[in-house]
Amino acid sequence: MKSNIIEVGKLGFQLQVLSPYIICFHHRDLFPAGNGRMEPSSYISTRLKGNDFREDVPYRMYHGDKIPGFPYHPHRGFETITVVLKGMIDHADGLSLSGRYGDGDVQWMTAGKGLQHSEMFPVLDTAKENPLELFQIWLNLPKKNKFVDPYYKMLWREDIPVFLHKDESGLLTTLKIINGTYNNTTYLEANPDSWAYDSKNHVNIWLLEMAPNATFTLPAISSTLNRALYFYEGDSIKIENQKIAAKSYIYLDGENETVLENQDTTSYLLLLDGEPINEPVAAYGPFVMNTDQEITDAYNDYKKTQFGGWPWDSDEPVHPVNRGRFATYSGGKTSYPPEE
Repeated sequence: MKSNIIEVGKLGFQLQVLSPYIICFHHRDLFPAGNGRMEPSSYISTRLKGNDFREDVPYRMYHGDKIPGFPYHPHRGFETITVVLKGMIDHADGLSLSGRYGDGDVQWMTAGKGLQHSEMFPVLDTAKENPLELFQIWLNLPKKNKFVDPYYKMLWREDIPVFLHKDESGLLTTLKIINGTYNNTTYLEANPDSWAYDSKNHVNIWLLEMAPNATFTLPAISSTLNRALYFYEGDSIKIENQKIAAKSYIYLDGENETVLENQDTTSYLLLLDGEPINEPVAAYGPFVMNTDQEITDAYNDYKKTQFGGWPWDSDEPVHPVNRGRFATYSGGKTSYPPEE
């Protein structure tokens, strides 16, 4: 009998992905208590200032100076889907839009023809440590949508569908459906120009939490599906009697069902499914296009236009320390989570 397991490998900060995805980053930082200005109360003396990506330390400043994060930078030709498990992110962009989101929220941004944005990680709690954990998923755009107008929206955690699955022993798997569908559970609509917008592209972005010894079956979808499972926290699971340790990625056949058997501790997994975009990919830095010439054109366009410029007074803007979660959209509309 043919195995559904295609490949198993070790997870790192940058996850190995398959089309239609370009990159996925897994950030996990334990920032110290804040100093009241949304900065860490102390810094790691050996940090690489302005380019801090060391993996052997409890937290990183990334490209931030006093506040960790990513000061303004451009994107073109793809989408960022930022799934925040813990902590908060302050968003600002070249369209004068902004937001604060986290602790289960998701931001979905279509860069399209070009947009600058910043993603800062304010250190808000002054009494205790500030954990941050997130996945940032880069989802490619097909050629016909590379130059659409930029667009973004928030998926508030209160609105994201959660499906509770009990196996034959009554053991629970909690499935958070960021995109896709399971057992007729309806997902929130993807951005209109996204590859994920058309359900025929089978873009499933799921977070799974499996109770000890629970089982869960990934459904059969298609013979052309690319399916990758990222086992990012726990001890071990079994697939087809093969024991797989945590911090592993598993490429799976999407044509057939795959049974996941959790072992003795709670396990946490990310699933990225999707039909491939069968077009050439040219990617360099913050741009994802179809040809090398288009990458050159993107850099030249950015030098000339700055993709519309940067309207903020700071390269790394943050919102007031006591500001709750919010998102501003074009036309002056502001969105808040259901309880705020």
